[in-house]
Amino acid sequence: MPLLAEQSATLQQEFLPLLGTDFVEFYAGNARQAAHYYRTAFGMRLVAYQGPETGIRDRASYVLEQGKIRFVITTALRPNHPVADHVYRHGDGVHGIALRVADAKAAYSAVKTRGARILSEPTELRDQSGVVRMFSIAAYGETVHTFVERDQYEGVFLPGYSPLGPDPLSRPAGLKHIDHMVGNVAKGEMNRWAAFYEKVLGFRLYQHFDDHDISTPYSALMSKVMANGNGRVKFPINEPADGLKKSQIEEYLDFYQGPGVQHIALATDDIIDTVSRLRSQGVDFLQIPSAYYEALSSRIGKIDEPLDQLARLGILVDRDDEGYLLQIFTKPVEDRPTLFYEIIERKGSQGFGKGNFQALFVALEAEQARRGNL
Repeated sequence: MPLLAEQSATLQQEFLPLLGTDFVEFYAGNARQAAHYYRTAFGMRLVAYQGPETGIRDRASYVLEQGKIRFVITTALRPNHPVADHVYRHGDGVHGIALRVADAKAAYSAVKTRGARILSEPTELRDQSGVVRMFSIAAYGETVHTFVERDQYEGVFLPGYSPLGPDPLSRPAGLKHIDHMVGNVAKGEMNRWAAFYEKVLGFRLYQHFDDHDISTPYSALMSKVMANGNGRVKFPINEPADGLKKSQIEEYLDFYQGPGVQHIALATDDIIDTVSRLRSQGVDFLQIPSAYYEALSSRIGKIDEPLDQLARLGILVDRDDEGYLLQIFTKPVEDRPTLFYEIIERKGSQGFGKGNFQALFVALEAEQARRGNL
């Protein structure tokens, strides 16, 4: 069967076909300053705004884009606002992951029938640019999934947002789209939330890693990667495993005060150029042990990228039967050791860098030790 026909058949079989990630919403203590960081460090472009100047009195939101990536950063303007309460308990972090659908009404019926906890009923938002239909459901912790139907909307983001002109601060870094988003949950909760995505959203188990795959002598974790039918949306779910010391997942759960989004993987077509730009713009990455690169050629074989440049930048490489991938991880971008980013370039491989888990864990534990949290 031709690929396009196969994808079409898959969509017809899904009870909840997803077109991809629409946006990720962050709650922050100071959205203006957070937006400035993402513009100058990650190269995001400020495209829209909502706040007092647009008639919204209790909050302000900044919409940022690069490639197909769209971030919304929201802050409260009153101390008793739910956003302020969220930031007080969790610090800055991801609150909402919005998924695009062709038919919000059908999507609502599908997830409600399968037991989703509805947070907001389907709503129509209209302005001179058209109509957007949305509703939201609960996921792990206080994470929210919003489903967005926007085929009849031609505005910059959503009704109620004012478009902004050219961004003089934005320094694009070649980021294209969101590859995957990882959630951390408490020990014993991974299977529950994997089942949630399978039952309620129609996802399938894409890959599974246990504590033999992801561990050091001190700490370990387990992970199930859940993906929708067309593979455009992938949500790995992590839980801590038994270890001699505190794992990165436990550190996250302690500081975030519960389950939440641990990291977002952003795809690029040229990771050397992208990481070079991000480093020069102030993004801090994990330090990879130099011994990793001594055995790299024998482990992964011939690749297109110069090994000396990969070593200089700290980029990891892994190969599987489909090809290889290159990846690198930032340090946490908040004061709390919670949210961080992965930059990834895929050269055929659809995996998650299993061969790099050991080196990555060593680097993460070194950072934990510096914070006194190992």
